[in-house]
Amino acid sequence: MNSLMNAVVDEVGTILLGKEKQVKLAVTCLFARGHLLIEDLPGMGKTTLAQCLAKVLGLEYKRVQFTSDLLPADILGAAIYNRQTSEFKFMQGPIFTQVLLADEINRTTPKTQSALLEAMEERQVTIEGQTRPLPEPFFVIATQNPLTQAGTYPLPESQLDRFLMRISLGYPNRATEQKLFKGLDPRTRLQHVQPVTDLKKMTQIQALVDEVKATDQLLDYLQRLVDFTRFDESFSYGLSPRGALAWLRAAKAWALLEGREHLLPEDIQIVLPSVVGHRVRGVHTHSTDGKSERARSLVDHLLTSVDVLPVR
Repeated sequence: MNSLMNAVVDEVGTILLGKEKQVKLAVTCLFARGHLLIEDLPGMGKTTLAQCLAKVLGLEYKRVQFTSDLLPADILGAAIYNRQTSEFKFMQGPIFTQVLLADEINRTTPKTQSALLEAMEERQVTIEGQTRPLPEPFFVIATQNPLTQAGTYPLPESQLDRFLMRISLGYPNRATEQKLFKGLDPRTRLQHVQPVTDLKKMTQIQALVDEVKATDQLLDYLQRLVDFTRFDESFSYGLSPRGALAWLRAAKAWALLEGREHLLPEDIQIVLPSVVGHRVRGVHTHSTDGKSERARSLVDHLLTSVDVLPVR
C-alpha cells in the first residue's frame, strides 16, 4: 500500500513543485485520520495544496471562504421554515462532506471557529439539540495566514489541538520559481488532476497504519519526549495525552509511507515539528504563532535534549 501512498504524493507533487517533504507530511496526516492546517503568507500555494489533496484522494469536498461575517449556520446548516408544509426542514451546510476546505480559517471570529470543534473531534455536529453524523471519512484541510497579517483572529489552543499537523510551505526555490515565470500555472494544471485512490483503498491504508509495529523501546522514547514537554522549565505546558497519541499515529503513517511496517526513531523525529509545534508554548511566549523563532527553538530543544536510548 505504500506504493499507493507514494502515488498520491507524486500526483500532488506535479502541482506543488519543490515541496516534496511538505506534501509527504500532508499525505501522512490524512492517512493517519488527521486534520491538516497549512499556515503561510498569502500566495504561497496553501489553497492549491488543499484543493489538490482533495481531488487526488477522490473524495467529495467543499470549500468555505472564512470571513469576518461568516456565521456558524453558514458552515453547519440551519432549519428553514417551509410555508407550504408549515414545517421546519434542516438544510445541510457545507460541513456535510468528506473533505472540508476551510480557506483562511483565522479570518473568521472565534464564535464561528468554535463551530468546528465538535465536528473535528467527534465527526458529528449538534444543531438545535439534534446530533447529526458527518460522512466518513471526514477531513478538515484548513489554511491560515500568519497572525501578523491584518484581520486575523488567533485560533485558541483547543482549536489548534484538533489539527493533527500544522505545516508551512515557505518560498519556492529558484528553479521552481523560474518555471512559474515561464508560464507553468499550477491552477491550470490542477483542473486536470485525477484521483489516484478511492474510499475503499484509503480505508485499507488507514487500517494498515494502526498495524505498524512499535517496540517497547520506541514507545519508551516517545514517552520520554512527551514527559520532557511536561516537566522541562522551558515549556509553559506539556503535550496532552491526545497530542501524544496523535504523534504516535502520525509517526506510524510516515513509516508506512516509507515502506516499513515497523517504527523507527526517525519516524517520530521527522513528524515532531508538525505535530508538536502548535501544541506547546514556551514560558515567555504569549502567542500561538508556531512560526516564531521561539516555537522552533522549543522543538529543537526537545529533539536534542532527549536521547533515543535512556541514560543509565
